[in-house]
Amino acid sequence: MSDSVLSVRGLCKDYESGAGPVHILKGLDVEIRRGEFIAVMGPSGSGKSTFMNILGCLDTPTSGSYRLDGVEVSHLDPIALAGIRNRYIGFVFQGFNLLPRATLADNVALPLVYAGVPVAERRKRAAAMLERVGLGHRVDALPMQISGGQQQRVAIARALVNTPALVLADEPTGNLDTQTSEEIMALFAELNRDQGITLLLVTHEPDIAAHAQRLVRLVDGHVRYDGPVAAGLHHA
Repeated sequence: MSDSVLSVRGLCKDYESGAGPVHILKGLDVEIRRGEFIAVMGPSGSGKSTFMNILGCLDTPTSGSYRLDGVEVSHLDPIALAGIRNRYIGFVFQGFNLLPRATLADNVALPLVYAGVPVAERRKRAAAMLERVGLGHRVDALPMQISGGQQQRVAIARALVNTPALVLADEPTGNLDTQTSEEIMALFAELNRDQGITLLLVTHEPDIAAHAQRLVRLVDGHVRYDGPVAAGLHHA
């Protein structure tokens, strides 16, 4: 099996406007291998959000190829894309997106519900994931009973519970203070290092991107830089 988790070739995305097509992504070529920890940066309007939506199978490209874990997904229909999302991708968002009236365990188990996993197995796996992110003692708590940083840990556990091929994190520290942000990034780095989780993180903040190993910088719909983080953070 190839060690490539994600491969995009000639990826383009256009949107229609009153003045004609707007070209957002302009022929991106990016490959991500298993176990990599990658940060994606770029100014507003560079195409980061569109790129993430396509990688997350929330949108489809206008042209080009997108292979996820060996499967060509660029032109699948919405129902097929939903199945791919649940099986192959874990999402961590800036806003946590937890269900307020569900316990932490039930929040973490949600992807397993969609996957048809039996109740007992769901509870077991959710509890194990909460333990992994340091919240094994709070399985029956509600989101309102824990801090923002702990809520983001729950969101990370939910993203990992289905053992996805790829975890996409979109500004995951955007709602957190500096110390809590560092704790969350340390958790990401630990999961990447110890569990081999493949992570792709979108951020505006250089100190957050510095936790990754590789940086992809988008500018005006093109890949302007793709290489080691340390050099890339000084690359305009």
